[in-house]
Amino acid sequence: MSFFSNFFSFTQELAMDLGTANTIIIANEQIAVNEPSVVALDQHSDKLLAVGQKAKLMYEKTNNKIHVIRPLRDGVIADFNACEQMIRGLIKMVHSGRRLFSPSLRMVIGVPSGSTEVELRAVRDSAEHAGGRDVYLIYEPMAAAIGVGIDVNAPEGNMIVDIGGGTTEIAVISLGGIVSNNSIKMAGDDFTADIQEYMSRQHNVRVSERMAERIKINVGAALTDLTENAPEDYVVYGPNRITAMPMEVPVCYQEIAHCLEKSIARIEQAVINALENTPPELYADIVKNGIWLTGGGALLRGLDKRLTEKINIPFHVADDPLLCVAKGTGIALQNVDDYTFLMR
Repeated sequence: MSFFSNFFSFTQELAMDLGTANTIIIANEQIAVNEPSVVALDQHSDKLLAVGQKAKLMYEKTNNKIHVIRPLRDGVIADFNACEQMIRGLIKMVHSGRRLFSPSLRMVIGVPSGSTEVELRAVRDSAEHAGGRDVYLIYEPMAAAIGVGIDVNAPEGNMIVDIGGGTTEIAVISLGGIVSNNSIKMAGDDFTADIQEYMSRQHNVRVSERMAERIKINVGAALTDLTENAPEDYVVYGPNRITAMPMEVPVCYQEIAHCLEKSIARIEQAVINALENTPPELYADIVKNGIWLTGGGALLRGLDKRLTEKINIPFHVADDPLLCVAKGTGIALQNVDDYTFLMR
């Protein structure tokens, strides 16, 4: 049976978290692919050269023959052709060349809750061109709630704040639907841009997008007074913005918390706006249950504490916040007939 299942399987089920920063694919209830959403193409022929981590290693280091692209921006497809090639390349990683025929795919894909019909159509078309036969879409906050372990069909209000790479998705969920939601284009990529701008303005040092991302990971914080797990200073190397001479600049978490202040304040206000539109009974449930933080932005040091103090509702960081949407799409894939909120 193993021979036939490997070589003559005509249908495969995949769940995909198609994210601005990372794409995660679940197959056979396990994470099969977890790669950066980056693709490298030949500048002249548009031939796929690398995808995922291999392509990210080329990012900001290419010559004029190679074009490295992040196909998704602000949670939506910015380059249709590159996105299609990226999906194909990542799906090939799942197949690993062990099948005689490329199977037709049944897919569930997570999408931002603020997506327009045109944007949803673009995701669906990309998946179908990459081999998807049955393609279902699920809003990311709903998938994140399922991944956290919330019973989304229960008559109880729960709030999810999913801070991804391109968008922050805020949603109140009850009875298998989104009661109120707020999707803003303010997330991890904006934090990275804030750090780039701050390093240029404050220290006169030019840093790349990848260096700014490393700064965010190593000393990123939402509070200037972390009482526990305060990171050590991170040393940044780069050219002087004016003289082009090499510089070595130590950066502390207090600086980064200061430079991210305005962006985090926008997320705070978006959460408050979503709560304003929440019916009183569901609001009471949220106060009792707390609010769940998911996505890569949830890993920002002190963010849960800051939001708790600002909004007076407890915020909880999910276990494995980076994987919540992917896990939720995987569970939705196993329960396609039971989850009526999936979109075809």
